[in-house]
Formats: sequence, C-alpha cells, structure tokens
Amino acid sequence: MPLLDLARVTAGYGHRRVLHEVDLSVDEGEIVAILGANGAGKTTTLRAISGVIQRVGQITFLGRSLLGSSASDTARLGIAHVPEGRGTMGQLTVAENLQLGAYVRRDHAIAADMDRVFSYFPLLKERRRQYAGTLSGGEQQMLAIGRAIMARPKLVLLDEPSLGLAPLVARSIFELIGTINRDLRTAVLLVEQNAVAALDISHRAYVLEAGRVAVSGASADLRAHDRVRRSYRGY
Repeated sequence: MPLLDLARVTAGYGHRRVLHEVDLSVDEGEIVAILGANGAGKTTTLRAISGVIQRVGQITFLGRSLLGSSASDTARLGIAHVPEGRGTMGQLTVAENLQLGAYVRRDHAIAADMDRVFSYFPLLKERRRQYAGTLSGGEQQMLAIGRAIMARPKLVLLDEPSLGLAPLVARSIFELIGTINRDLRTAVLLVEQNAVAALDISHRAYVLEAGRVAVSGASADLRAHDRVRRSYRGY
C-alpha cells in the first residue's frame, strides 16, 4: 500500500477546475517530483492533499481517506506542507518558528529534534534569536524546511523550494532535502520547476499538463524521455 495515494482526483477553486482525475502515489521513504509549466496544477495538487481547497476523488494516507480532513487534521496525521513563498512567521524568531512546527506533538524529544535541525542548518543555529522576517531568502527556505521536520512528519509536501534562490543556494537546499530523506526516511512530494534538479534528487516523477498527468515514471527514465527533455529540461 502506498503511503499516499491519489485516484481520479479533481480539484480547483470555486467553479474553476484545475486538476482533472489525477492519479499519483508516494511510497514510504520516497522522493517524488511533480513537474510542469506554470498553471499546470502542481501547487493545486499539494493543496488538494493538505485539505485547503475543494477536491473530489480518492486521497488516502496510510490507508485512511483525507477527503473529510481539514488542513490541521492532515498535519496531525503526519503530513507537513511547506508552501511556495516559505510561509515562515516573520514576527517570530527562528527558534520560535521551529517550536511552532512541533505544535502537533506531545512528546519530550522536541529539544533534541531542534538540535537535529540545527545540525542540518548551522546558519539557523547562529540566527536562532533573529526574527525570521530579517533572514535571506535561502535562510527562510531552510527555516521552512526545518519547521516541517520539527513536526516529525511521515510526508513533506515541498512547493518550489528553489524559487527565487541563487543557484548555489538552491543546490545546497536540494542536497539537504536528499540528506533529510536518507537520514529520517521522510517521504517527500516535491513540486519544482527546475526539472533537472528535481529529477536528479527524486526516485519517481509526474509531469502535469493542463491539470492532467501527461507523463510519469522513474526519474532516471524521465531524464532521457524525449518529451520531458524538450519541454522541461531545455534541450
């Protein structure tokens, strides 16, 4: 059974449908990428999973339907959503943002997990008393991912983590996503316009066009797929 399974999912905003009968799955410990042009439905897919927009079809997580779940319910079940634009709380410090990520937890390992986040992102440790709103774009992305880790999720939804970042910073973010996936066995569903980086880091990928799955398969296979090469890899 997949960790996450979408079957014939249709979703949108009001009367406007964006997704049309999308089938998609993520297995435990897997990184899956969603590729596509602007407006293809990538962000909408993540929003449909996390429960912040209208959706129909079947969405199951650990065998349990998410259709009746709110965004807060979904978070408690073990799905952390890092939206496009990072979504950090600028008026809170780095440490307070990380503590906020653990709000769904009731265990006594929060301090240890914060130390783990600081081991992945040493810059955040240096700036732990600094307000999040004063961080650079790359540092805010690190904080957003660190805050997601603090929830000890089984699945992280990452929306355009490289958006607006310098190439070297983006590369370090992707390397850290791979490290976290290997160390913690946390599954990742990654929306990313940088198809080269996404296919390099992921195990499998889906290409969306106009709200439908156009191509899917192992990332290694899609790297050599003529249609993907022409449309999303730029050659």
